[in-house]
Amino acid sequence: MDRTESTSHTGFHAGSFSARDETRVAAEAARRRVRIMSATLYPALAHPEPVAPPAARLALKPYGASRGLLDGAWWPRSRDLLSELPALTDALDSLWGRITRIAVNPEYWPVIPRKVSANGHVVKVGWFTPEIDPHKLLLLSYGTGRWDLLTIPPETGAESAARLMAAASDHDSPPLTASALIAADEARHGVAAMAVPEQSGPPSRLIVGK
Repeated sequence: MDRTESTSHTGFHAGSFSARDETRVAAEAARRRVRIMSATLYPALAHPEPVAPPAARLALKPYGASRGLLDGAWWPRSRDLLSELPALTDALDSLWGRITRIAVNPEYWPVIPRKVSANGHVVKVGWFTPEIDPHKLLLLSYGTGRWDLLTIPPETGAESAARLMAAASDHDSPPLTASALIAADEARHGVAAMAVPEQSGPPSRLIVGK
């Protein structure tokens, strides 16, 4: 009789302790879930603003000037036409009308893409060896006209590039071809256009109209 009561009494207290323990475990688990959920509620990270490509380095003859053999000069930052031509056409579309075709001499361009995307449209690119001066870029605007730009080598120093851009965009400049203009500047100043590493600063004179 005593053993039965003792067993029953012990069992009753053991059952009461187990219920309290389960309640405590459930409460702790709920607190952990709350901590885990709150730890994952981070605010959304702001997306970085896209970096705009650098503007094309251009010098163009003013409106009404005698065109001669060149309409201005372009100083690209590299010999990668796929990355350089979009900025150039973006700048010229608003001045000369939408550029639809571009032609180059392949001598100084390692890769010539068939087309490039620029300013929401596609520009076709081609090359001609005997017809185009190696230092010239030919641009066509459908129904508007044709323009010829002196292409200054990307490696040219800032001072030499500034002189060439000024000469190519001067309405009183002599009618020299692109290569002859570069050769004349090299002979006069004793500095080869492609011998000086490229400088990061823009040339001292830029003309943004024709």
